[in-house]
Amino acid sequence: MSENKKDKKNNNEDFINPIDPDHITENPHNLPYPHTQGSALVKPEDEGRLKGRALNAMEHQTDMQLKQLYDQMNLLAEQAKGLQDRKVISEKIYNAEMRFEPLINHIYHLYQKENKTYLLSLIAPDQWGRSKKRFEFVATVQLLADHTWDILEKSKDIEL
Repeated sequence: MSENKKDKKNNNEDFINPIDPDHITENPHNLPYPHTQGSALVKPEDEGRLKGRALNAMEHQTDMQLKQLYDQMNLLAEQAKGLQDRKVISEKIYNAEMRFEPLINHIYHLYQKENKTYLLSLIAPDQWGRSKKRFEFVATVQLLADHTWDILEKSKDIEL
């Protein structure tokens, strides 16, 4: 028997495991891949495709937000231009000749005389009739509650 034990011991020492030692573990639950037939299926992901999709989504989202900001910027620029025009026309009207007291929310017409002064009138450009008009139409305006003037119609020939 002792000889038999010696042979077994010799056999064990001579045994070389054909499996690569990098693919053997004493703790199979720590492996990043399934180790038994009943394990959950784990498929490797194509990293380039994942990054490509993420990059496309990011570009789409930022382009959409940049467009919103651009639209808001244009709206603010238009509002600022409108306020500037209201300020300029209000200054011209308050320096113009007025033969009446303007009322809030009423519509008036601003004209420029031959001597380059301004006249605020109740008469619209198409209401002059046969009388010869000696004035250049500037704008149709409405007095607002804050005593600024809203421009309803503006002459293309005269720059404010």
